[in-house]
Amino acid sequence: MSVLTAKPDFRPANPNFSSGPCSKRPGWSLDGLSDAPLGRSHRAKPGKAKLAEAIDLTRKVLQVPDTYRIGIVPASDTGAVEMALWSLLGARGVDMLAWESFGAGWVTDVMKQLKLDNARILNAPYGELPDLSAVDFSKDVVFTWNGTTSGVRVPDGDWIPADREGLTICDATSAAFAQDLDFDKLDVVTFSWQKVLGGEAAHGVLILSPRAVERLETYTPAWPLPKIFRLTKGGKLIEGVFKGETINTPSMLCVEDYIDALKWAETIGGLAGLRGRADANLQVLADWVDKSAWIDFLAVDPGTRSNTSVCLKVTDPEILALSAEDQAAFAKSLASVLDAEGVAYDIGAYRDAPSGLRIWAGATIETGDLQVLTTWLDWAFQLEKAKLAQAA
Repeated sequence: MSVLTAKPDFRPANPNFSSGPCSKRPGWSLDGLSDAPLGRSHRAKPGKAKLAEAIDLTRKVLQVPDTYRIGIVPASDTGAVEMALWSLLGARGVDMLAWESFGAGWVTDVMKQLKLDNARILNAPYGELPDLSAVDFSKDVVFTWNGTTSGVRVPDGDWIPADREGLTICDATSAAFAQDLDFDKLDVVTFSWQKVLGGEAAHGVLILSPRAVERLETYTPAWPLPKIFRLTKGGKLIEGVFKGETINTPSMLCVEDYIDALKWAETIGGLAGLRGRADANLQVLADWVDKSAWIDFLAVDPGTRSNTSVCLKVTDPEILALSAEDQAAFAKSLASVLDAEGVAYDIGAYRDAPSGLRIWAGATIETGDLQVLTTWLDWAFQLEKAKLAQAA
């Protein structure tokens, strides 16, 4: 029997590697939210000013074109995506791309709730992308930029034609602020600020291109729209939604927290700085995987690896020889032992994904913490594998 690696001497300073809500920014403190207009109406001047500031900073940091509208909407990224699907689809056919659980969820909504009979589904298994060359852009297209539960992202926007006829509706929740979104190729972009910027949950952001606005103003869906989905009145866009006049009451504490994160982003170089931090974090994990014989990326193609939601699978031959149920139990044991040690919280694979680990590597994570974590991952693997040998 091989000698076990000694338990590492150092722990990550921040053990929060959850893929949502994600870790707060380095140096974050509640004291930084003291300017929040608590107890005031979001429709009063201070509240409206804060919401407008959040929108303006979003445009600046994310580099959203001036012609695109940005709105803060209810129900996190899910709410933003649902608003787009229910308000825009049905005018023409739609291609639905799915390669992980959230994309599959949008397929379910379109097929079983909206019941569109002109929808086509392009699937791929976890770890892969659908054939992007097969997408029909005479139709609307719905896809995730970064598959949060598979760790697989589209490499760029080159596969989307500039002269497309349909709209592109992109769930970018775990890509925004860490990956280059090609806005010229995107008509709807959604995200939640609880991901890359480590904000608080329950608020979504909906970004619309002029083409998406035109669709909203010229097309009325065949189905009724709940109040929180309505973006037009009298055939015209409700412009106030995109100036901070939210559809429902937002948390001004959460808005202040988002503003705090955006201001931090500016101090580290804006979008380039955020992306650079996430890329450096991915490189730490890639270097470790290259040296490790028991672990690999779930993403088959290195060019599609996520730099935020990094999904990993156990490839040790002895573990792969176990039943699927026992493999899943082994992966869970790795996450559990590191949780118990206070080293890494919430790094188990998503419930619908293949068994393995999911480690958040977005911009709020410090590279040094990931470097320390890799030593603990190797230790946990040896420990749990030794337990299996003893049990046998």
